[in-house]
Amino acid sequence: PNSQRLPRSEGLGVASLALFASGALSSDAGRPLRCDAAALIALAPETLADAFQVGPANPLVGLDGRLALLQRLGEVMAATPAVFGTPARAGRLVDYLRAHAAGGRVTASFILETLLRALGPVWPGRLRLKGVPLGDCWGHPGPEDGLLPFHKLTQWLTYSLLEPLEAAGLIITGLDELTGLPEYRNGGLLLDFGLIQPRDERFWHHTWTMDAPAIVEWRALTVIGLDRLADAVRGELGLSREAFPLARVLEGGTWSAGRRIAAQRRQGGGPPLRLISDGTVF
Repeated sequence: PNSQRLPRSEGLGVASLALFASGALSSDAGRPLRCDAAALIALAPETLADAFQVGPANPLVGLDGRLALLQRLGEVMAATPAVFGTPARAGRLVDYLRAHAAGGRVTASFILETLLRALGPVWPGRLRLKGVPLGDCWGHPGPEDGLLPFHKLTQWLTYSLLEPLEAAGLIITGLDELTGLPEYRNGGLLLDFGLIQPRDERFWHHTWTMDAPAIVEWRALTVIGLDRLADAVRGELGLSREAFPLARVLEGGTWSAGRRIAAQRRQGGGPPLRLISDGTVF
């Protein structure tokens, strides 16, 4: 309405909120402000495209992948009544966490574990272990078991739920048990400032898939770099981990700074490297 232009993740976030507010995620016209499995499963591609204002002059990479994720989310919610109830609603996750909170307290790692278990089948099948899809977990020869787990989107969802859950009366503990988010804003910041540097200059010009060893290493180094950066920020401010957890470093610091330097250096504010993504990792 105010003609404000919001690119990339910011625009997707505002569009997603507007989609929810429109009642498109509810199958009950009398209760538009809710998200239920039936509405997600029936979500039409034109509804999502319209919400994201997709058109020839405003394309969106991975629209089909995002729609498939939302529809699959509805299917998984419907198949997981222990967490999402019957009929399945996303909001029942709060009831589940309340029921498992000890004295109103719940750990951030328990929220993440709940989301990983409940929503694991939503993500596209990539690597599997004993028949279980591992989601945002990638093969690499470095770790002893040959696997590097990131779970960026699920951790981002966990971080995003912290304030609403606290507003619902829960006390969230153990925030620093989560990691930094290995994605193109945080990782791009470390690349743009030279804190992470490629060994081969061809890194900048190649078009990478998400399972490429160089990308897996970049994301792993991003997690490490964010931890070190957080320690440095706390040292400058004279604050402890408890007083200034990693979540605050990410939200008010690295993610925002990554967006700003990207906007300064590149038209459109994209990452400093070329990535092939279907919208289910970043």
